[in-house]
Amino acid sequence: MSDLSVALTGNPNTGKSTIFNELTGARQKIGNWPGVTVDKKTGLVEYKDRKIYVIDLPGTYSMNARSQEEQVVSDYFKENKPDIVVNVVDASNMARNLFLTVQLMEQGVPLIINLNMMDEAKRHGIKIDETKLEKIFGMPVTNTVGRSHDSVKVLLDVFTNTRMSNYSPSPEIQEHIAKINKIRTENNSAEKIEEEIISARYDFIDKVMAEAVTVQAADPTLSDKLDKYLANGISSLVIMFAMFYLLFQIAFNWIGQPLADLLGEFFEETLAPAATEAMASAGVADWMQSLVSDGIIVGVGSVLSFVPLIFTLFLCLSFLDGTGYMARVAFVMDPIMRRAGLSGKGIMPLIMGFGCGVPAIMGARALDTHKDRMISILVTPFLTCNAKVPILALFAVMFFPDHAANIVFAMYFVGIATAIIMAKILNVTTFKGEDSTFLLELPPYRLPDIKTVLLETWDKGKGYLIKAGTIIFAMSVLIWFLSSFNSNGMAEDESDSYLQSIGSATSVLFAPQGFDTWEAGAAVITGVLAKEAVVSTLGILYGADDISTEAEDAEETSGTLMETAMGSAFTPLSALAFMIFTQLYSPCVTALGTIKKETQSWKWMGFAFVYTCAVAWFASLIVYQGGKLLGFE
Repeated sequence: MSDLSVALTGNPNTGKSTIFNELTGARQKIGNWPGVTVDKKTGLVEYKDRKIYVIDLPGTYSMNARSQEEQVVSDYFKENKPDIVVNVVDASNMARNLFLTVQLMEQGVPLIINLNMMDEAKRHGIKIDETKLEKIFGMPVTNTVGRSHDSVKVLLDVFTNTRMSNYSPSPEIQEHIAKINKIRTENNSAEKIEEEIISARYDFIDKVMAEAVTVQAADPTLSDKLDKYLANGISSLVIMFAMFYLLFQIAFNWIGQPLADLLGEFFEETLAPAATEAMASAGVADWMQSLVSDGIIVGVGSVLSFVPLIFTLFLCLSFLDGTGYMARVAFVMDPIMRRAGLSGKGIMPLIMGFGCGVPAIMGARALDTHKDRMISILVTPFLTCNAKVPILALFAVMFFPDHAANIVFAMYFVGIATAIIMAKILNVTTFKGEDSTFLLELPPYRLPDIKTVLLETWDKGKGYLIKAGTIIFAMSVLIWFLSSFNSNGMAEDESDSYLQSIGSATSVLFAPQGFDTWEAGAAVITGVLAKEAVVSTLGILYGADDISTEAEDAEETSGTLMETAMGSAFTPLSALAFMIFTQLYSPCVTALGTIKKETQSWKWMGFAFVYTCAVAWFASLIVYQGGKLLGFE
């Protein structure tokens, strides 16, 4: 029997991705659609000796091709003819969801209309006559409860048994399409035609709702009750801060950081000395011993040791997103961002910046005005991407062990505050234009689907692992080479290496900030290539010296060898200044390249580099010198 291709489409927050995850499990691939940053998800299901390839299209409200998501969906149906298209509809919010359904029917896309979240529809007092709905559209109608595996599994039988060629648009749909075509041929302005088409669609939807849907009076939902406190008033801000504070406690005090500490000790105090001893016994050359132990194991290990912390953060954030709360965060922050001159829509790319700056910068394409796009691109680098987390965690745990979670929590808000301040400055000095509108749906609160949460955590976290295994591996080898060689060959000491020369030239800039060692200067330079390289550089420079010669004394030190060495190079105040600087300074080269691509300008890329470094330099200067004046040094 032939293979099947099935495309899932629907509005955001309809449970479409949950259905996709239930169908495909781990057998899915995540990428980007050509030319855009929107996720491209494909999965494979084998059922009754047939291979079913499932494509999870981006969630979209319409086919107008105004946003990236709309463009992807519109282009997909122009260029592809899947065997089956499943329009996932939120049964508890039919009127809004059917707008996309009607548009798809207008374009001649044959559909299976899948009413998802039927359990929520019943709780809202909504009854849907599926037989009438099927008659009105002329297409098959199914229903599911997305989080129920048994419920979703029924779709596999639908896929294998349905022949879409047996279905055709109903007379009602054909009449509606004729009406739309007539409107398009009338000699009116484009705006007038668009208004009439939208009105005709909603007229048809009203007719569908009247004939096939019955809504009984229902008490206020749990979401309505919760939103009085979580999405309105001062209480929403207080709860938001408390929620994220709890998240950081989980990541840095209770679960993530303790596991990271154990993994870090394994790399530095167990694996590296063991590798050195084994290679020495085998007669391996000294330079190779140094490369493997000091360069690769310590360099890459110092980054990999933060994997538990990164995954814990992503797990918590994915869980919050699954509850529907992250949409409230955007809603609550909207008025604050508008005062800074950035439209409410600009919040969404900035939220992406907490994962990685590159997709956040590219996500600015979805914003409506040039001003919004440019400001979003230029302030995104201040936010705490996952590559900065290991730097902050390293210094916080090392110099502020009793307050590590609070310090890192504060650093996130340093980034947010700086982004807001700079957005306001850029708005009044460099960019002018009208604010765009902000459309944001607040989905109902629900218990997250654990499988979806775990898959999203893995999708986000594996990028960190891939980067550690590729870019950071290469960077560690490069850093080892620069710290082990000079113009005369292999250096006797790191203080006589290429890296020392580079670091010394840079470190003079940071004398007023208290971290003017050549090691710190070298870490700042390598951090421009990749932020994770700051940790691997410090790991190699501060942790490598004693590994091969004094590993047997490691247990006598108070903490790891790296902690001991860094403790003599930084004070708590200079460490805090260093954290501020690395939090705010230049985007990595990948992000800088993305800025060049998105702005089509070397000038804006250069501006982003220079102005972020300047902001970081002055901010760290204020922290260090202000701290000294207050007697903290």
